[in-house]
Amino acid sequence: MYAPERQQEILRLARDSGRVDVVSLAEEFQVTAETIRRDLKALDRAGLVRRVHGGAIPAGRLDFEPDLAERETTAADEKDRIARAALAEVPADGTMIVDAGSTAARLAGFLTPELSLTVVTHSLPIAARLADHPGIQLHLVGGRVRHRTRAAVDAWALRAYAEIRADVLFLAANGFSAEHGLTTPDLAEAAVKRAAMAAARRVVLLADSSKHGKEHFARFGGLDDVDLIVTDTGLSPQDAAAIEAGGTEVVRA
Repeated sequence: MYAPERQQEILRLARDSGRVDVVSLAEEFQVTAETIRRDLKALDRAGLVRRVHGGAIPAGRLDFEPDLAERETTAADEKDRIARAALAEVPADGTMIVDAGSTAARLAGFLTPELSLTVVTHSLPIAARLADHPGIQLHLVGGRVRHRTRAAVDAWALRAYAEIRADVLFLAANGFSAEHGLTTPDLAEAAVKRAAMAAARRVVLLADSSKHGKEHFARFGGLDDVDLIVTDTGLSPQDAAAIEAGGTEVVRA
């Protein structure tokens, strides 16, 4: 188990039980007590737990992550415009990865029947949208499915992305900024996003303007890892220019 995955599980246990202790966690994860102390220190530094003698207690829900249904209805018009603009980046007869996210799901829904593509995704809702598309060879990446996002995470997903090379990745993020880069609330999802970015020649971020300047717990890259950001006109021309000064192209739809 990777350290971010273990820390995410420790956080879940702390929230479920009200507290966790070093000895029990070391036995459960079969690691040393010192490793668990480092995990708790990282979670404490992020403000997600508070360390106490022998363990830690949850610090409260400091980084709220909306569920899939709520994301689908938030900024719906902006997401539609972003998805339609992103169609220009879909490769002809190529291979693309579609990340888990409500705007990425809209892009999948806009793919026309005459397209001939290979599509890889770890999102169950996106796979369901594309399963009957006549021109798409669909590859569904497996792993543990997170209930909140219906996305596959953990070691299976990471191994799958390590074995492929795609023309383009359509990436999602909960927050993006020049200062803090690309962030999301969940460490396991961040690890899969990072692996998907490494598997693509070109990275296109689909993110509405409300996510600009937001910072979440798990960082999975910087804006310099992104070739193009497709967002809406809520992102000011000044902010767009500042991002482009760092080398990332911006399209405001």
